[in-house]
Amino acid sequence: MRNNLIGFLVSLTVTGAFASDMPSKDMVPGVKDHPLLSRYTGSIMVAYLAKTYDETDLVAGKFKQAADGKAPPFENMIHAKGKVTRLVYNYPEDRSSMEVMRNFRAAMQGAGMTIEFSCDKASCAASPDDFGGAVESLKIDQNNENWPEYSYASPFNYGRFEPHYTLASLKRPNGAVTYVAVYVVSPLSGQNGGTLIEIVEPTTMETGRVSVNLTAGAMAEAISADGKVALYGLYFDTDRAELRPDSKPSLDEIAKLLHDNPKLNVYVVGHTDNQGSLAHNLDLAQRRSDSIVHALTTDYKINASRLLAKGVASFAPVATNETEAGRARNRRVELVRQ
Repeated sequence: MRNNLIGFLVSLTVTGAFASDMPSKDMVPGVKDHPLLSRYTGSIMVAYLAKTYDETDLVAGKFKQAADGKAPPFENMIHAKGKVTRLVYNYPEDRSSMEVMRNFRAAMQGAGMTIEFSCDKASCAASPDDFGGAVESLKIDQNNENWPEYSYASPFNYGRFEPHYTLASLKRPNGAVTYVAVYVVSPLSGQNGGTLIEIVEPTTMETGRVSVNLTAGAMAEAISADGKVALYGLYFDTDRAELRPDSKPSLDEIAKLLHDNPKLNVYVVGHTDNQGSLAHNLDLAQRRSDSIVHALTTDYKINASRLLAKGVASFAPVATNETEAGRARNRRVELVRQ
């Protein structure tokens, strides 16, 4: 089967009656199973967490107590970043943890996933509860997931003596990797069973969510000291040259700077990152600089002779273009004293 996440739903088909203390319905209103991996049929969702961009450590090895007692007590961990989803379920006590985990593994392998690590009970640790307790401490947190009632975490406490765990990966055509971790504990001491699914999907962190709107005074100080000032509060949609409305606070301050300093003439220099062709970026940077000059002369009545627009694309980076954080710093407008 092709490794394709789009529109794919892994189906687990074994059904079972609810235990007497199973919730009658999902405890997380409005949340559905992840489109990549469904619940074990008959399970009830009891907690949920979703982050559009975060980082998490995924267990990828057996239990191994760290000498200093501080490092995660596993032989291997995979540090993953991206969209993180964590779903927690209770499953009926008349089902075994072996049955539940084997259904998950079969479905994951059938979907073309690669098993990075898996273990069952004593293969997870000489004392299986060491592994289960460590996973519980790392992943089952009433302050982390949205627990409606913390009692629904009880299966993970009692069931940690019989843990099952699988970490799988799925490579997309573009080389990006999705990780899927499934942790299952047995229904022990009259408790239901417990399942935790954690999925980390590759995604790019959103940038431009925080603006740095320098005051006219701060701009004047920077220009006096360095002959220029970098601005990050002028916004354009991707591949567009029209200023967005949320650029107004920065435009207000630039206009104030120029009104307060009537002898100051500036180049308005547009910079981009290195994504895309140089010719395209030079044209885009020039059009964006022209838009800023047009706004200042039209809306703020700044004399056009005091402004000169120039787009230089990626010719003058202030950070590496190998990371998104660096590219975000390079996408800027500078006012340079003429």
